Amino acid sequence: MIVGLIIACEVAFWVLLAAGLAFRYVFRMPRLGLALLLCEPLLEIVLFAVTAIDLKNGAEPDWRHGLAAVYIGFTVGLGHSTVKWADARVAHRFAGGPPPVKPPKYGMARAVHEWKVAARWTVAALVAVGLLQAAAWYVGGDGDIGSLRAWQQRMLFVIGINVVIAASYTLFPKRRPKGDARREPAKMR
Repeated sequence: MIVGLIIACEVAFWVLLAAGLAFRYVFRMPRLGLALLLCEPLLEIVLFAVTAIDLKNGAEPDWRHGLAAVYIGFTVGLGHSTVKWADARVAHRFAGGPPPVKPPKYGMARAVHEWKVAARWTVAALVAVGLLQAAAWYVGGDGDIGSLRAWQQRMLFVIGINVVIAASYTLFPKRRPKGDARREPAKMR
């Protein structure tokens, strides 16, 4: 049941995103589009409530409950940037908005960009770790929480990978090829 709900939440996320942006830019109904986009967090609230009820009703915590916490964490940490990414592209394509800003490719500007990406992934992973810890406390000492602890370790690994990637761009910045005289954008959004 939990896995089916996670899949339904993911599908609903993209349906709400597409519908919200369509109403906002294609049908020129920005308020309705915004209302649809603001419904996105309700999906996570429903998933959180169903998972908590499942645990409360005596379900043994397993990988499905951990996956639910990870999904919620990733939506919290990465959902806003995903919506902004899609919004910029749809606004450009259908509403005459400016072209989406591309991330810098070289130097410290790229390193700063990578640290921002790492920060978003870290927030996602820490939210997941917090939810997993709350689930472990909720179940108490009577239940087997090994699968929840395994998900926590995976989330710490996600943080580590993102920090290593960002640090590599800081310590070994990619240099512009000698023949490339194009300028980098001065500021990222």
